[in-house]
Amino acid sequence: MKTFLVITTLLASLTISRAGFLDQLQALTTTNQSVLTSSNLAGLSQDQMIQGLKEALGKGVQTAIASLGRNDGFLTNLNVKIPMPGKLKSVEKALRTIKQEKLADEFVDTLNHAAEQAAPEAAGVFSDSIQQMTIADAKAILAGTNNAATEYFRRTTQANLYAKFLPIVKVATGKAGVTAAYKNMMSKVAVSSQVSGPLGSTELVKPEDMDIDAYVTQKAMDGLFTMVAVEEKQIRENPVARTTAVLKQVFGAAAK
Repeated sequence: MKTFLVITTLLASLTISRAGFLDQLQALTTTNQSVLTSSNLAGLSQDQMIQGLKEALGKGVQTAIASLGRNDGFLTNLNVKIPMPGKLKSVEKALRTIKQEKLADEFVDTLNHAAEQAAPEAAGVFSDSIQQMTIADAKAILAGTNNAATEYFRRTTQANLYAKFLPIVKVATGKAGVTAAYKNMMSKVAVSSQVSGPLGSTELVKPEDMDIDAYVTQKAMDGLFTMVAVEEKQIRENPVARTTAVLKQVFGAAAK
């Protein structure tokens, strides 16, 4: 697993808004660090619980963004790779029937490239959620399942994250060539259908009936939550993943 230093170095090359998030995260994770006097949650002070959770969530977000917000970040990760939309499965099947699977693969590639461009924009939304965490939230997360922190993120950020992602995805789909790949794919299937009828009774999906931007936006969000959950599980289960004193204290206590 990448170390905190490597992740921070990667993120330093991102946009100013992402650098602002790191500044906020630094402020969140460098205060109120004290030694535990007990080995269970009851012995944790409120500051310690909040501090530990903020640091864990921040670390998970950094890892997710560093992993997904780069070239092929979604495409090469089978856990989050965005597949062909369900509405277009019949189109994909038809393309493979006529030996034009490359068109389908190119379209899927563009979907994933659009998502990777949007991923870093999650930084600010997640940072706001971390700052607003309450004592009750911290207690519930620490005593919860291996993905309790991730579910907290999903609950508190999903609406804002979607609103933030959608306009970015709309621009990204254009840059990634999604629309062009879609039209190329659909036109090939349409022509082939007229000539030899490989689609049979399958109807072609009209462009206006397929909201590609919404699909990519939702899948990009799902990918981020998936990667945050992976990091959270590591921190909870693997002492080596607790790379700071606060993480060792708080999650070491929670594990007992």
